Amino acid sequence: MNTSLTPQPAATEPATTAAAPAPAALTPRSLLKQLQTQFPAFRDFLPLSIGIDKQILAVMPELDRKTMRTALGIHTGSLRYLKVMEKAKLRHDLDGTAGAEVTDTHRAHATQVLQDRFKKEAERKKAERDAAAAEEAARVRADKLNQLTAKFSRKG
Repeated sequence: MNTSLTPQPAATEPATTAAAPAPAALTPRSLLKQLQTQFPAFRDFLPLSIGIDKQILAVMPELDRKTMRTALGIHTGSLRYLKVMEKAKLRHDLDGTAGAEVTDTHRAHATQVLQDRFKKEAERKKAERDAAAAEEAARVRADKLNQLTAKFSRKG
């Protein structure tokens, strides 16, 4: 009888623990929106200081680290952030206070990521144009073949 009672509290404890974080769970995008409304560095797309994740966790200790890191990845990978990073001189804390300098390596990385993105986008658009041109050429060819078929079928 004791053995059947022992697992029951253990089974209810994980359920209680799992249910507790659920209401506070945020999606990375909703967290990012919250960070943008709450902190000037995010709102103004300022270059973030190294270790900004620790500053965020100090202010919001209840955050899920994985969600926060995903939100940071979305923010720092955005076109607007990368364009700012490309020309930036200083990094900023959560409140917008200037801190350490942005290294040439980080500026060069932002430039490279932007160039890669623009190149990929240009290639995608070219592929779409080429596909549309091939489709149009096939349509014109089919029309000409239909005209020839119609012309020669009448005479025969």
